[in-house]
Amino acid sequence: MGLSDRDRNRLADIVELQPTKNATLQERWGLESGSEVHHYLEETLSEYYFRDDNSLIRATDEAAELVDVEPGVEGGGDDERLILRVPELERQVIAVLPGPEEESMSVVAVLHRLRDEFDIDPPVEEVREAIANLRRKDAVAVTYRLVPTYTLAVSREQLTVEAPSAAT
Repeated sequence: MGLSDRDRNRLADIVELQPTKNATLQERWGLESGSEVHHYLEETLSEYYFRDDNSLIRATDEAAELVDVEPGVEGGGDDERLILRVPELERQVIAVLPGPEEESMSVVAVLHRLRDEFDIDPPVEEVREAIANLRRKDAVAVTYRLVPTYTLAVSREQLTVEAPSAAT
């Protein structure tokens, strides 16, 4: 099956953003709904992606080889380095989150640290989404207290955070 330039670019997005969800791809691709994303994936890229146990979209190994893009997440597991390629806000969230042995923080506390450390003021929903994206990538752990609170899931020594590759 030959892929058009648009299809290759979208496949590269899946490789880069994985694990991801319909809503993220809908926003990236400028589509109207998650259903439209699902239809496109099934009709055009069905042999290049799959859904994991959490229903998140991941690229097949063949897809990763087909496009010249580094995967969004590499490594992880016991004593293995976790390499993340994430947008700027997610890199900043990682920088301010406490380590796995420290006391966890709420989304609002993370927002306050972002303001203090980086002199930025993102909407709380963007911070919440950044944390959720990092959780899906197994970089952030949640502790449920009165409100959910968060720490890094791995030590800083086991984590490498990079900017995503340029769009193809």
